[in-house]
Amino acid sequence: MNDIIPRLRQELQTNASPETRVSGEKFFKENEKVKLLGLKSSAVRKIGKKYLAEIRKVKLDKGEIYCLCDELWRGGYHEEIAVACLWSEAQAKNYQPEDFEVFAGWVENYVTNWAACDTLCNHTVGSLITMHPHLADSLLVWAKSVNRWVRRASAVSLIIPAKRGDFFGHVIAISDVLLTDGDDMVQKGYGWLLKAASATREQEIFDYVMKNKNMMPRTALRYAIEKMPPERKKLAMMK
Repeated sequence: MNDIIPRLRQELQTNASPETRVSGEKFFKENEKVKLLGLKSSAVRKIGKKYLAEIRKVKLDKGEIYCLCDELWRGGYHEEIAVACLWSEAQAKNYQPEDFEVFAGWVENYVTNWAACDTLCNHTVGSLITMHPHLADSLLVWAKSVNRWVRRASAVSLIIPAKRGDFFGHVIAISDVLLTDGDDMVQKGYGWLLKAASATREQEIFDYVMKNKNMMPRTALRYAIEKMPPERKKLAMMK
């Protein structure tokens, strides 16, 4: 299997197009570092699943798969990172608490844009924390990081469980830490987290927003109330 990464990369490059690359670049801001080959996400997933089937056939262990993922992360291309996230997410049934350090290393060392952050954290990190809830405390440490993407990761890692009403205490604690953060990517991240939590805890999130609306950046506030009824949106936006 020593040739799996070169073969994967070759197939991704063969299926890339300049038009798709240029189109994809529009989704990122100038201060985000992103390298695109130029493939649609559906094509990337199809190719990624093809090589995942190979990996499963030869029965590589989880550590070996993480090493392959790490190589793709180091390459820095958006499409390769998407494959790495697909492969790491596929190991969910074998997750152990110590895997958090592996995923934390990817967030801290390789994430340079919102897509890489959210793809990894929504699923891989979020699934790990759901399986091992005590790890949610580590997200409070992330929330205090000097790295903007680690701070965003602290919020977006709980998006999916927050929609189910889980980890509500951590949702609020993380939002408290990030409340006045000046980075718009972090603001959007914790605003999104509050919006997700409002799916099952609208009253609590509305109360939180009303309590803090004079301190919350407007970007975070708008994200948080996006799914609320018009009358609540009006009250929240009122100065």
